[in-house]
Amino acid sequence: MEVILLGTGGPRPDPRRMATTTLIRLGEENILFDAGRGVVVQLSKAGVPLGAINTVFLTHHHFDHIGDLYDVMLNSWMHGRKDDLRIFGPPDTERLVNTLVTQVYDKDIAWRDQGEPTFGGWKPVVATDIVPGPVLDTGRWKISAELVSHGDRLDMSPAFLARWMCLGYRFEAEGKVVAISGDTVPCPGLERLADGADLLVQVCFLATPEINNEHFRRLAKYTLACGDTVGKVAAKAGVKKLALTHHRPRTDDAMLDALLADVRRDYDGPVVLGEDLTRIEV
Repeated sequence: MEVILLGTGGPRPDPRRMATTTLIRLGEENILFDAGRGVVVQLSKAGVPLGAINTVFLTHHHFDHIGDLYDVMLNSWMHGRKDDLRIFGPPDTERLVNTLVTQVYDKDIAWRDQGEPTFGGWKPVVATDIVPGPVLDTGRWKISAELVSHGDRLDMSPAFLARWMCLGYRFEAEGKVVAISGDTVPCPGLERLADGADLLVQVCFLATPEINNEHFRRLAKYTLACGDTVGKVAAKAGVKKLALTHHRPRTDDAMLDALLADVRRDYDGPVVLGEDLTRIEV
């Protein structure tokens, strides 16, 4: 089993990083987590056959995690996908995907379906809304979801919060566990999905010296885990290896060094400071 960090950035453009997206490769299977900016280009750079992408798990609906989902849908088909593309995500995923297929890219799909028959006809995209708990068991691998905390304690309207859900995932295969944190701060759901994981792919946005104003203090408390807490989470969960992703755009590598130092103060296992296209054997 191999994990590829296709993108390790966030919503703001960063010349060094695409948006956060992770791929698990298990033999010939390719399981995608989120589909942010640049995902198809990154898959191509990594040598992953686009037609072999057939399962996507979305953590939440911020644009840096779903902005290039359409590209996965269309390019997997155009490059030979034969089966349905299965997309799982929090409530509203089905509506979002159906909107892309029937209202946003319907003319593009019809044009290629009818005008370029070499593609073999449109191959469906099937979206499923999920909630925390067991999600899928293929017999070869299984996956469950946990509710994680990403901004749900901010001052948002009750109507919005009723529609807002962020998930992390626990992927199990070949006696190994890969945990995908999603965007979150420390919370019980993160603890459960990370428990004893062979690899935790963990959002880690800021180094402690960067948490230097009220905006960033609120962010580190309510929105995105940072260097001051990530090592504690990994140590408490007994994670065997930790990969840091979803970094703030920065040109000062000293802050990346500070981020690593933060985490290593609390966690003594191997730490991968995620760069785009980093490959991790599990």
